[in-house]
Amino acid sequence: MSEASRQLDARGLRCPMPLLKLKQALHAMAPGEDIRVLTSDPGSVRDFQAFLRQAGHQLLEQSEGEAEFSFLVRKKPEA
Repeated sequence: MSEASRQLDARGLRCPMPLLKLKQALHAMAPGEDIRVLTSDPGSVRDFQAFLRQAGHQLLEQSEGEAEFSFLVRKKPEA
């Protein structure tokens, strides 16, 4: 697992809260900065992939553990 400069623990939150928390965190981050997000909501997989593709951020890693999902996201560089 790669390191990230930020962590977001969204475990226990139901859709759409993990995605909203990620959007808030990305807004506060510098371009090119990485964040690791942990969720327990299986819907996060679909939600995060669609949002990141649409918004232009990069999904660097995605893994699934026991009742937990991990995402490593890089905020898109400035245009």
